[in-house]
Amino acid sequence: MHPSARISAAIEILEDLETRRRPASDALKDWGLSHRFAGSKDRAAIASLVYDALRRRAGARYLMQSEAPRAEMIGALALARDMTADEVESHFSGVGHAPAPLTDEERAHLRAKNLADAPDWVLGDYPEWLAPHFARAFGDEAVAEGRALAARAPLDLRVNALKATRPEMLAELAHLGAQTCRFAPFGLRIAQGAAGRGAALDAEPAYARGMVEIQDEGSQVAAALCRAAPGEKVLDLCAGGGGKTLALAAAMDNQGELFATDSDGRRLTPIFSRLERAGVKNVTVRAPRGKADPVADLEGACDLVVIDAPCTGVGTWRRNPDAKWRTRPGALEQRQAGQDEVLRRGARHVRPGGRLVYVTCSLLREENEDRLAAFLGENADFSCENAAETLSRAGLEGLDGAASPHGPGLRLTPARHDVDGFFVALLQRNG
Repeated sequence: MHPSARISAAIEILEDLETRRRPASDALKDWGLSHRFAGSKDRAAIASLVYDALRRRAGARYLMQSEAPRAEMIGALALARDMTADEVESHFSGVGHAPAPLTDEERAHLRAKNLADAPDWVLGDYPEWLAPHFARAFGDEAVAEGRALAARAPLDLRVNALKATRPEMLAELAHLGAQTCRFAPFGLRIAQGAAGRGAALDAEPAYARGMVEIQDEGSQVAAALCRAAPGEKVLDLCAGGGGKTLALAAAMDNQGELFATDSDGRRLTPIFSRLERAGVKNVTVRAPRGKADPVADLEGACDLVVIDAPCTGVGTWRRNPDAKWRTRPGALEQRQAGQDEVLRRGARHVRPGGRLVYVTCSLLREENEDRLAAFLGENADFSCENAAETLSRAGLEGLDGAASPHGPGLRLTPARHDVDGFFVALLQRNG
């Protein structure tokens, strides 16, 4: 497909998203099924265009003074792809499968490229309703953090210490340009190719054999901060697909007991094949059955309970740019109630002297420091480590600026650390 035809296809998919309000991955899949002539490179290029438009939707709409999908694409080419007005116009010729030529109004807005008077939520490309929440979380850095969340993410891998070492995998994946991550001790990073095209990891023997796993560096750091140790009894209360479960099992060197559960058993489905591929032997998966608590027998018995709490996912916008536009204000309140409940539930399973780690992939205070403060106010038998102590005990002192300015806990952000956004707090049960 000609590049201009790919832009037409991307506009068509954006129109579908605007009409049907569904995940971009679903719309892209349906488009591919109905346009089988498009090869894998075409589909990847079209997906990259769609996601770039979603990343810069607020800025593109403001630039073009229109909310139409076509306007979003024109603006995104200028903002996300840094195309000149002439370069953009060359793709809108109306010839063959190219989009129709630019109108005089479109051309004028594009050439002006005026964002000088735009509000912070436009400059940072996040939903307007989140503006006060971003200001509360980031202050003067709200725009910078929003812009970092609107950037493309690299591909991060965690070397599975049960099967390989990082130097071995650096050599194995050198042809992909693998480099060591800045903070995660087992992390590798592979930069995205042109137009956001990623490495074909499925074709790599190291991945097929479970020697590396896909995991953002921020998520790897969060797992490392838990300090899971061989011989401990550990509960991963919101295990989902098992990303952090695998990292915890590797830290435990397959020694001790690691229990993985989730309130939604469907989210656990991928974990079984991942555990087998990774060579993990010390994990017991407890899927929910009816209303019974699948880990009731572990109350007061765990050395470590990890809560990777369901949240709005603000910190993952680099990888899921459509999620920020599909999240509605009511979802924040619902998540807070769920987070309070899972904290209460997790606390019941911690033995005296044991640890409770609260993790979210959100950067909003309402889901992080506020939840922690509410929990500590109701649970005098728990105390929270300060950030410096948590980093020191995990051997991760190099994370400058990670201590939250709003209370205990650590904040990992794309602007400061070039990782997905995470909040991590380590609490201890006294006595």
